[in-house]
Amino acid sequence: MLAATCRILTVKLARILSSSSSCPPPRPVNIILRSNPPSSQILKGLDVEFDNGEKYSYSAEFLRVHSPAANSSRKSASGEVKVVSGRRHVAIMSVEPVGNYGIRIAFDDLHNTGIYTWNFLHSLGELKFHRMRQYLQALKHQGLSRDPPRKK
Repeated sequence: MLAATCRILTVKLARILSSSSSCPPPRPVNIILRSNPPSSQILKGLDVEFDNGEKYSYSAEFLRVHSPAANSSRKSASGEVKVVSGRRHVAIMSVEPVGNYGIRIAFDDLHNTGIYTWNFLHSLGELKFHRMRQYLQALKHQGLSRDPPRKK
């Protein structure tokens, strides 16, 4: 219990410090699309190196389920956020720059409306393990799976 409370406080403190900081937000200096296996054409992840030296690897599934698109955060009638499920095997089709502030990622499930700003990508990287744990817990709570539904 104490460890969980400490983790929550650490995450909240990180958010407060990052929002009150006068430093300019980190900007990417290198973005690499990763295939899996390396010899294939299936793009399963994105590696981003920021100008502050931090590097983050994002799976396609993680990026897809945390899409900043407005239609990705639907709520049920009870107000509970509906989780995007069944995206374990999603792949990236393309990545396009959007101005000088972010990228648009097109996924093979035809989702392509979210703009991943540099700030958003950086915060996803900083909180990646926490956000993935939250996602897995929400799936379990809602009786959903990371795997796509089986075809009949």
